[in-house]
Amino acid sequence: MAKKNSSTSNKKTKKPWPTKKAMEQVYAINLWGGEEGEFYSGDGSHNPDIVDPYIEVVTSFLQSFEHPLSLCDLGSGDFNVGRQLLPYASHYHAVDIVEALIKHNKTLFKADHLEFHCLDIAKDELPKADCAMLRQVLQHLSNAEISRVVNKLPTYQYVIVTEHLPEGKFEANTDIISGQGTRVKKGSGVELTQPPFNLKPKSMQTMLTIKPNAGKGIIVTTMYQMF
Repeated sequence: MAKKNSSTSNKKTKKPWPTKKAMEQVYAINLWGGEEGEFYSGDGSHNPDIVDPYIEVVTSFLQSFEHPLSLCDLGSGDFNVGRQLLPYASHYHAVDIVEALIKHNKTLFKADHLEFHCLDIAKDELPKADCAMLRQVLQHLSNAEISRVVNKLPTYQYVIVTEHLPEGKFEANTDIISGQGTRVKKGSGVELTQPPFNLKPKSMQTMLTIKPNAGKGIIVTTMYQMF
């Protein structure tokens, strides 16, 4: 039986930064790379070894439907990935928490079926669509925030989730403070069907597994059919 940490309650006096401020800082001081003043969402959005296979499998999925799906990109970042999926959607909702980033993207990317939204996906009502995508987003959020997002996912028919995970066996869903880091540093990763999230999809399948050339772990893309 695990021992209770008697000092835990005494250490919870310092509140973490709100996620919005943490993500604003990521872009303000280029914590994920890029030039000064540039909005850059990191290697996960620009490294061809990571992006190209993702675009290929998601495009293949989207093209398998007679009528194009509407998409809701939750955590759309600098939209380098989204712009490549845009032609295959009937409507595309690009959502991010950083207001300056959303304003910037609105000036660069324009299409009749494209909308940008500045929203906190854990707190705000999300746009309706056939398919939601969360690409390396949940790995940066606390368990409390992930739980709030998970409660909203059954409104979508399909949910495509990409997460950076440790290789081999690992303890799922170790809690973290929201920010630029992930659970991989703690030897953990997000598994939505495991406690405390307990997502119950109609079906699920692994679409893609990538081992980055640099860094530890693997990047796994899973498709959940919700109804």
